[in-house]
Amino acid sequence: MSVRRKRIVGIGGTLRAGSSSERLVRAVLSACGEVGAETTLFDGAALARFGHFNVEDTARTDEQRAFIESVREADGLVLGTPGYHGGVSGLVKNAIDLLEDLRGDARPYFEGRPVGLIVSAAGWQAGGVTLSALRGIVHAMRGWPTPIGIAVNSVEQRPFDANGDLVDAGIASAVSAQARQIMTFALEAHAA
Repeated sequence: MSVRRKRIVGIGGTLRAGSSSERLVRAVLSACGEVGAETTLFDGAALARFGHFNVEDTARTDEQRAFIESVREADGLVLGTPGYHGGVSGLVKNAIDLLEDLRGDARPYFEGRPVGLIVSAAGWQAGGVTLSALRGIVHAMRGWPTPIGIAVNSVEQRPFDANGDLVDAGIASAVSAQARQIMTFALEAHAA
């Protein structure tokens, strides 16, 4: 009997390709992939194509349906956002709001799934406040935020080199730990 590979979905980034929040989500997904996960990323460019969420409009584009279905089938998630004024970016929040379509599922929203959280902000306070806000969102959506949350101060820290490689040892350690926690929980939840 073959066991299905764990599916981990990443959501996040900004309209700037290669933003630090997008790169950090990619790094966690890559670490999950190294231990056998199938990964999918919905980056800032993908999120921007969704249009504004309207609870009264149930029509969905093909891209929106693909996003919703990917999250529906996910065994774990990674959410990454810039910390704008101490909060989650509108781009990322809009994508999360679109997941209201999962409310009537047998496994609604993020029910029983690990969710890794990442914030990149221009200061420690914005990073911490935004990370806390993300934890609140994930709890409200019935998910399990990983104990390791990643908050990067983009003013004081330079996690990536000019080639886009993760070079900060402390952040790399947090990325690896978060990926391990996502995969461990996803495997244990499947075995239960």
